[in-house]
Amino acid sequence: MAARIALVVFPGFQILDFAALTAFEIANKIHGSPRYSVETVSHSGGIVISSAGVPVDTKPIGRRAYDTLLIAGPTVVTPPEPELLDALRRASPRARRTACLCTGAFVAAAAGLLAGRRVTTHWALGHELKKLYPDIELDDDKIFVNDGPMWTSAGMSACIDLALGLVGEDLGTEVSKAVARMMVVYHRRTGGQSQFSSLSQMDGGSDRIRSALLFARENLRQELSVERLAEHVHWSPRHFSRAFREQTGHSPAKAIEKLRLEAALSLLEDGHDAIGRIAAQTGFGDEERMRRAFVRTYGKSPQAMQREARQRTGYDMPEMAH
Repeated sequence: MAARIALVVFPGFQILDFAALTAFEIANKIHGSPRYSVETVSHSGGIVISSAGVPVDTKPIGRRAYDTLLIAGPTVVTPPEPELLDALRRASPRARRTACLCTGAFVAAAAGLLAGRRVTTHWALGHELKKLYPDIELDDDKIFVNDGPMWTSAGMSACIDLALGLVGEDLGTEVSKAVARMMVVYHRRTGGQSQFSSLSQMDGGSDRIRSALLFARENLRQELSVERLAEHVHWSPRHFSRAFREQTGHSPAKAIEKLRLEAALSLLEDGHDAIGRIAAQTGFGDEERMRRAFVRTYGKSPQAMQREARQRTGYDMPEMAH
């Protein structure tokens, strides 16, 4: 029997969350049999208007039993309707798992579903979520987080990453990789939300500085000298360095190190790569250079932070050979 997936929507939901459903659709095609059935529901059924103004026809949640509830996120966070919260309190315990897409974590938290859970949400709203619901454990640098039957994802396109994670849990990594290839998305993005939040914080006022930052983020493995970045934006190195510092508050070298550190930290916390491989993948080049940067910035070595991450997630994978 196909597992029933329900996307729970409400007035003002972010319509991009429908992208998550595509992962289940493609999984059915790749698997060759209907492993999932998908429907869109609301607390009372009928037409629901998204934040983009697109009307969506829905079924009432009612007393149906679902394998997976996906809670859509609002574009603007406001107190959820009491009827929606009541419906979620009834439906979530009957489901095998419940997943919050982006700011859907605010809805689930308001329903009391995330108390004591480790969760994530959009990086710009994580502190607000923690302030409103101090009984959660916020991990706002993850693309998605799984804590028992509760899953949460970052903003907005991370709903696809979460859906791939759900498919991978059900049907295996190879199927979820095949789904990612069909959707033309990364199976597992390197780096957490910090690669986007720090980029936003350093975002310069000019298109050229913004272009240089994006180029750096997408090419961390390469040599990113001032000359290379200046050439990318067609400025002289001297003018580029001065404009970069004025607009971002950082020297180019410091900004690149910050992006590399955050990408490396996220890979460490995922617990799947050897230290040397992470150093190479994020552009540090060698372990010692990365170790010095970690100690200088975080006060701990990469190995120490990786051990702490494994303890938090409840497993300890053997170190991979270099």
